[in-house]
Amino acid sequence: MKILVTGAAGFIGFHTAQKLLERGDKVVGLDNFNEYYDVSLKESRANVLSKYENFEMVRLDLADRVGIEALFKNQGFNKVVHLAAQAGVRYSIENPHSYIDSNIVGTLHILEGCRHNGVEHLVYASSSSVYGANTKMPFSIHQNVDHPLALYGATKKANELMAHTYSNLYGLPTTGLRFFTVYGPYGRPDMALFMFTKNIIEGKPIDVFNYGNHRRDFTYIDDIVEGVVRTMDHTAEPNEEWDASNPDPGTSNAPYRIYNIGNQQPVELMDYIGAIEECLGKKAEKNLLPLQQGDVPDTWADTEDLAADVGYQPSTPIEVGVKKFVDWYLEYYKDELKQSA
Repeated sequence: MKILVTGAAGFIGFHTAQKLLERGDKVVGLDNFNEYYDVSLKESRANVLSKYENFEMVRLDLADRVGIEALFKNQGFNKVVHLAAQAGVRYSIENPHSYIDSNIVGTLHILEGCRHNGVEHLVYASSSSVYGANTKMPFSIHQNVDHPLALYGATKKANELMAHTYSNLYGLPTTGLRFFTVYGPYGRPDMALFMFTKNIIEGKPIDVFNYGNHRRDFTYIDDIVEGVVRTMDHTAEPNEEWDASNPDPGTSNAPYRIYNIGNQQPVELMDYIGAIEECLGKKAEKNLLPLQQGDVPDTWADTEDLAADVGYQPSTPIEVGVKKFVDWYLEYYKDELKQSA
């Protein structure tokens, strides 16, 4: 198959592209290599992918309507895995316009490209952030998600709504994946695991929000990728039992599906920090702070539908996943660490 992976120089996109390449698919990666975080890390990921003969990287912004139209017309993709987005809950408060440009306008361009060029299945990244003010645990795809707490979550909810309209109007099979706190090697520098590891090594305090009372359904990157690929291979179909008088938010009478991908094992933030300390053999100095604006205290994924439909549930324990990240970090930054020692 020929597959477009957007955000291929990003964290999840890089790992997903690599998985598809290793099984023999032809992958075209799209990324704009923006400066939201260290571009050299994105270039490193792209360099790894460039070693595969069946990979091509296209440097293009999702908001470039003409460019995206030409890409779809010229390439002839069988399937699309849309993982590019402006990420980050907190940054959406500082720079809301970038979220509309990338997550709303950009996703529209992807939907239009799929619609007009015979794409068989669109899989796209949503987020656990759509659950917003919900407190009933675990979070289920069958819950109403109309109360996001930050613009980032709102744009992801909007992506799900946009996808449904294209599934309904044009019969385009779409599957949205709500990721839960993804971590692992080549992770983003703005995420907790990366920042905690860096600061602990450098002997700097770490900011622990909500006074450490967060619980997160931390999900290892390999588990996320396995879920992405399996759902891509399982083309969304209409739910024949869908009832318009009692509508199920997670399915439809159109070829549209939503799944959670999470570890189903919420972990106390302090235990997560403890796993990092254990791997580094060094204690963290903690700066305890209140809950940040737009943040939610807890996340916990209900993955029953994912297991029922594609036969898969994430299962990597944090002790294993955190060690793999720390090992990668120490190797990747070994020259810098030697200089600062």
